[in-house]
Amino acid sequence: MTHPKTLFTYVGVDSHRATHTAVFTDCFFEKLGEITFRNLPSDYPAFLREAEKFKADGTELYFGLEDISMYGRTLAVFLTSNDQKVKHVSSLLVARERKNQNVIRKTDSVDAECAARVLLSKFGGLPDAAPDDRYFLLKTMVSRRGFIVKNNTALKNHLHSLLTQHYPNYCDFFKNIDGVSSLAFFTRYPSPANLAGVTVAELTVFFKQASRGKVGEGRARLILESLQDTAVPFQEIRDEAVRSTIRQIEANMTEIERLESALAKFLKQFECTLTSMNGIDIVSAAQILSCIGDIRKFSTPAKLARYCGVAPVTYASGQKDLQFANQRGNRELNSVFHLLAVRLIATVGPANKILNPFFKDYYERKISEGKTKRQALKCVERRLVNIIWTMLTNHEEYVNPPMPDNTKRAKQGLKQAADCGII
Repeated sequence: MTHPKTLFTYVGVDSHRATHTAVFTDCFFEKLGEITFRNLPSDYPAFLREAEKFKADGTELYFGLEDISMYGRTLAVFLTSNDQKVKHVSSLLVARERKNQNVIRKTDSVDAECAARVLLSKFGGLPDAAPDDRYFLLKTMVSRRGFIVKNNTALKNHLHSLLTQHYPNYCDFFKNIDGVSSLAFFTRYPSPANLAGVTVAELTVFFKQASRGKVGEGRARLILESLQDTAVPFQEIRDEAVRSTIRQIEANMTEIERLESALAKFLKQFECTLTSMNGIDIVSAAQILSCIGDIRKFSTPAKLARYCGVAPVTYASGQKDLQFANQRGNRELNSVFHLLAVRLIATVGPANKILNPFFKDYYERKISEGKTKRQALKCVERRLVNIIWTMLTNHEEYVNPPMPDNTKRAKQGLKQAADCGII
């Protein structure tokens, strides 16, 4: 009986910006040849024709690409569209193979050969390289938004350092430095010197126009009564630095709004129902989808939990059986589940209403069982994985429970619901 591994010639591909290197091996790990070709779609057909020369007799080509998301993505799309078998070989596995072979040098040829060896040794256990442009574009938009948000955070910290020189107590005036009223005020009056001669009535009119009536005389009076003389040489240069920083912040905020609007439209391509759950907004839903990709890759919620690092890691030997937190997995997805769990057990508003009483009660029950807060929160994350896997698999919407006040009566009702198996 012929072994399945003997039916293929294994091609490991090391991808780079300018060129790709492909190494061919047979089922006995013997190197058959090597090709280096340009990373140009116009060169791919010639590469595929030349690759036929290195096939072992009676075999088919089986490709293993180390990179299918950046430089190797176009090649992966080309190969799959031409009915070639393509697997994704993790760069971590390639590095381990290189270390196992005791190879001290690192070249494109060595990495490509190691990718081919991993493809052969882990035949059937590697994921298929099936690039989906929808998830790729979604990931691109999420990453772009994340970059701008990070940049805006740095700008706000910079603005804080500039303002504290002239308005040391500006936090008493505005809760958020990037609010509409605060940005408008600091653009018009970047330092107290610009407020010389301004009356309470004039500043009140300014605030009402900038905030659409939400801020008025009280704020204007508070600012004018607490002014300090902080004028320094070349004050106009310092003022311009403040205005320049604010212009950048406002431009970033506008761009973030545009990206979020585009994300909301693009999510319709996925039949996404995640936003039906309180606590999951457009951005969180896009992050979850972009990290998970096609949910069909995970046949069970347990596999998804292991992928995102929510499921514990078991260390068993003899009579000992210990479990530890998983520090691996997709850390971005793990962070999303963590933040979502924190939101769902939190209370909101002045009445301390529970955002999701089912999860809140589940969290408290785990603590009453002796778990720490961190362990109980991890249990909430694990339950969230089950729910989100079901929503994505079946395209089902989440039915949000009512938001009762944080009272003993509400807690008793939730306890009864838990006892009945509702949660």
